[in-house]
Amino acid sequence: MSFADTAVLFVLALLLFGPKKLPGIARQVGKALNEFKRASNELQRTLEEEVRLDDAKKTPPAPPQIGASPETIHSAAKDAIDAVAPPSAATENVPTIHHEEPVARGEHGS
Repeated sequence: MSFADTAVLFVLALLLFGPKKLPGIARQVGKALNEFKRASNELQRTLEEEVRLDDAKKTPPAPPQIGASPETIHSAAKDAIDAVAPPSAATENVPTIHHEEPVARGEHGS
C-alpha cells in the first residue's frame, strides 16, 4: 500500500466520520490490530512448542553402551518399547490361547 493510497483512505475516513470521531475510531482500530498481533504471536509460540515436543518424541533413545550391564540394556529396551506403544496398548488385543490337556486312551470313560 503506497502513501497515496493511505492518504486517500485517510481523507475518505475524515469525510465519512468527521474530525471528532476519527481519533476514537483510530484508537479502536489500533487496539484491534494490537490484540490480533498478540493472539498471532501466542498461536505461533504454541505451534513452535508443539513441533518441538513432537520432534523430541521422535528422537530415538541412545543405544546401550558397550559393556553395559544387562539391567541397563533391559531398561533401555523397555523404555524404547514404551515410547512406541504404551503398556496397555501392547496387551490390549493379544489373543488368548487355550490349551487342552491330551486325554490318554481309555481314560475318558467310554
